[in-house]
Amino acid sequence: MKKIIFAIFAHPDDESFGCPGTIMSEIDAGADVHLITLTAGEAGTNPDNHPDLATVRLEEWRVAGDLMKVTSQHHLGFSDGKIGNIDMINATSKIRHIVDEVISQHEDELSIEFMSFELGGLTGHIDHIAASRATAQVYYSLKSKDPRVTKLRLRCLPLEQQPEVDTGWIFMDKGYATTEIDESIDVSNYRERIIAVTKAHHTQRGDGEIHLERIAKSPRLIEDFLLR
Repeated sequence: MKKIIFAIFAHPDDESFGCPGTIMSEIDAGADVHLITLTAGEAGTNPDNHPDLATVRLEEWRVAGDLMKVTSQHHLGFSDGKIGNIDMINATSKIRHIVDEVISQHEDELSIEFMSFELGGLTGHIDHIAASRATAQVYYSLKSKDPRVTKLRLRCLPLEQQPEVDTGWIFMDKGYATTEIDESIDVSNYRERIIAVTKAHHTQRGDGEIHLERIAKSPRLIEDFLLR
């Protein structure tokens, strides 16, 4: 049975910093992964003073997608850092259109899955929350009508990685206890590829270095998820 996964995030680096190992392991196992970003990440850091950061970040995202070998990539065109309720509703509609279009191209038996950050947005970023909830909206609306829709994976952080709430920038909740996490995927075999995907987002290298440091210190690389 063919598996199709829609990995939906707010910014061009979210999937690469969040769950690249799981994405690549699913692709290697035969799944088609369709990557969707709500924004071009134009409000991100710009250490090289690019006059058009959005274009640069989308190109970095496409390079990362090629490294992961995703099937397709879709940019929805919303404004980074400015997503509200109406945008989230419109994003839901755009995501549903892409999903319907992809599904219509397959005549074989399908297993359809979705992937995003947990509903608190992982870091508390409002754009992340909107992307996660738009994904959940599409998942649940489809699941009620189509038995081929089987899973929603929501990337979360374990309590040991995020033991306390963080109010240093925006409110970031503490992580999840082991008993709350539904799926922990060991992606250690993808270490070098994860490093390459992380480095593809050169403009966001400040955040990237934090991830690379964590990767260097971790004997095992685990990506944790809540399941719906």
